[in-house]
Amino acid sequence: MTTKSARRSLRILVAGGGVTGQALAFWLTRGGHRTTVVERFPALRASGAQVDLRGQGVEAVERMGLLAAVRSRLVDEAGVAFVDARGRPKATIMANTSGKGRQTLTSAYEIMRGDLVRILHEATTNDTEYVFGKSVDGFDQDADRVTAHFSDGTSGEYDLLIGADGQGSRIRRALLPEGFDPYWRVGIHMAYWFVPRIASDTDIRDTYMVPGGRQIMRRSHNATETQVYFVMREESAEASAIHRAPVEQQQKCWAERFRDAGWQTDRFIEGMKDSPFFYSQEIAQVRIDSWSKGRVVLAGDAAHCASPYSGMGISGGLVGAYVLAGEINRNADDLPTALATYERVLRPFVDEIQGEVSPRVLRVGMPTNKHAISAFQNVTALACFFHIPALVARFSKEDRGGDWQLPAYADAHAA
Repeated sequence: MTTKSARRSLRILVAGGGVTGQALAFWLTRGGHRTTVVERFPALRASGAQVDLRGQGVEAVERMGLLAAVRSRLVDEAGVAFVDARGRPKATIMANTSGKGRQTLTSAYEIMRGDLVRILHEATTNDTEYVFGKSVDGFDQDADRVTAHFSDGTSGEYDLLIGADGQGSRIRRALLPEGFDPYWRVGIHMAYWFVPRIASDTDIRDTYMVPGGRQIMRRSHNATETQVYFVMREESAEASAIHRAPVEQQQKCWAERFRDAGWQTDRFIEGMKDSPFFYSQEIAQVRIDSWSKGRVVLAGDAAHCASPYSGMGISGGLVGAYVLAGEINRNADDLPTALATYERVLRPFVDEIQGEVSPRVLRVGMPTNKHAISAFQNVTALACFFHIPALVARFSKEDRGGDWQLPAYADAHAA
């Protein structure tokens, strides 16, 4: 039920119907605001690869009253194995299931993105206006309102426009100076898709290192499907351009880069053409000096993408939505104060999770030759023999979000 905690009911437009956009809708409607979410895809985009929740992200879901729903849809991933060309594990780091300390390479809260999107949609669909197959192509604003111009030629007036439209945000592009590059790149590229599961696919995520700074990961999320990830180190204009090419060209490029890799590469490449989806991306963070201008504000990956290697991408979006909506609900009569406080409160958390990503450390995990791969596997195997990863995780005082605490808001209770 919507609570009328805000002194003023605002008309708010959220561009983007993903995790962050729907989390915003959840909290804003509970603040008494009329919230519309526009999503450029023609239907709910309940697809994608496996994601995880950690630290403050778990707490944000708990405050939504949705933790039980999330737990009911968790993927069973017991740990991460580093395997050789025959698929034999050389070292295995298990998940930290103690309930204490820091999560390891796999989280206690692994869930498919599509399942998380569906959970959020079910929690918001009765109170939120959703419009699919439509995007915000531009906007104008003055001191009193923002006018959004939509892809179907229509326009609408709102008190606030929130860009929750992801790493490649169009809203962000319109806010920044022409030619400004918001991306902090780490020189790594990734593609992922689904293939049919076979008997040898277990609940352990397999990681196979290939000379040339390449890596293949396999993880299985249900009885019939397995996820495949191809990852490569490369800093070139050609590699960056792959992700903007047509899907067929992307697949051809990735297949050519990995065809000699060995292990189960032939199976994975063969499965590309029949996969229900294929996604290719450059690993990058979004780093900009300001997240708002006037009556337009950015949230989630559009504002502060931390990248998959932070382990906090989804958690960052959930936490950011919680803080932004909380400040809007608290200061509905004073949006400049709401948006300024949102940034002041959230910046330390964003700095923490973005700081988790070190290109130097990532390069160590993606060796370029066989000798370096063997050295990595041997050192990791020795550490696992002495239970060092498990002990470090269990006795760490903080997870990846550090000691930053979620603020308390009047509407932040289980619905």
